[in-house]
Amino acid sequence: MKMAVDDDGDVLPDRDAAKGFYAKYEPKEVLGRGGCSVVRRCIEKETGQQFAAKIIDLSDSSTDGVYEATMREVEVLRLVAGHPYIIELHDVFESSTFIFLVFELCEHGELFDHLTTVVTLSEKKTKVIMRQLLEALAHVHGKGIVHRDLKPENILLDDNYNIKLTDFGFAKVLAPSETLTELCGTPGYLAPELLRCNMIEGSPGYGHPVDLCLWYARLLGSRSPSRCHSVDIILVLQNVKYFLISDAPKDLISKLLVVEPSKRITVTEALAHDFFQILPSRSQIIGVTLVEEQYKGRPFNAKKMFQFGIMCVRAVIRIQRLRFTPEPVSLAVTRVDPYRIKALRKVIDNCAFRVYGHWVKKGEGQDRAALFQNYPKLDFPRSPMEAPLIVGQS
Repeated sequence: MKMAVDDDGDVLPDRDAAKGFYAKYEPKEVLGRGGCSVVRRCIEKETGQQFAAKIIDLSDSSTDGVYEATMREVEVLRLVAGHPYIIELHDVFESSTFIFLVFELCEHGELFDHLTTVVTLSEKKTKVIMRQLLEALAHVHGKGIVHRDLKPENILLDDNYNIKLTDFGFAKVLAPSETLTELCGTPGYLAPELLRCNMIEGSPGYGHPVDLCLWYARLLGSRSPSRCHSVDIILVLQNVKYFLISDAPKDLISKLLVVEPSKRITVTEALAHDFFQILPSRSQIIGVTLVEEQYKGRPFNAKKMFQFGIMCVRAVIRIQRLRFTPEPVSLAVTRVDPYRIKALRKVIDNCAFRVYGHWVKKGEGQDRAALFQNYPKLDFPRSPMEAPLIVGQS
């Protein structure tokens, strides 16, 4: 099989085996790597729009079952398509040795890297991220799907820092009463019931609640109890300490960090929690953002709101007029250095030009004061009103 190599020495798929992808897209630099896959930035030739192409190599003998798993992921992605906080699958191409999954490009990369950079998040930003992730998860669970690998590395950030839930490789569609027993996911973020059903014989299987054990680990800046040994995780979960500002997020996390999945709060209940009910309003009046929490619980006063609107309009108009307001002229400065004031400088220059007949340009080694060292013109053109009246002249 022919193999092409890019400028960085990375192997590119054979163009003859993937004509459909190369006919539509131009691959660029590597964005990330997996066990049998590489993610590259690519450009759609027709539109110039940028995407992220996940190129999965099927030629390796160690990748048995990868094709079937990839097709299951494609099926799940199509089931959950259309949600603003879930990655969009744009195109799929297959060849005998490669599968190309073309996704929307998320400029700011993984949430994990962002959290590593900023170290901690404010409670306000945490609230926004958690709500977006819960809304995405509610959409996934509403389709009967369990993600099973929810972690900051599988959450991307677009150019507006909105989240995009991705990597549905372990996702599976469940029947209403179906449970799972398979051990999968990332060891640092496994739910206790997933470990228990694989460690203790006779333990029940797990379902959708396994996707609700991530929240404290990274988003809230505390140490993940999942980083401890697996046998100790249940005990650690029961002794988690919180380092948050207010009581609302503490209450929400305490209801999410419940060892027994049947008693754990659901996605719908989490979205209805008080922590998410006081959010900044997106409505704006004359450029001034109104915050709902400032007015929550207060009776609406139409007269005061109208007066507030008038004050906003006046403030904006005054700000706009500042650019047309002439600068104040200081009498003391005018006496000492009149040429320093822009309005007077223009008058002086116009008069000097009328007297001497030319400008002193920059770069001639002179300043404007040199105008007054020149000789004035002898004849001044007069306007018709100033011309002397000569008798007998028409």
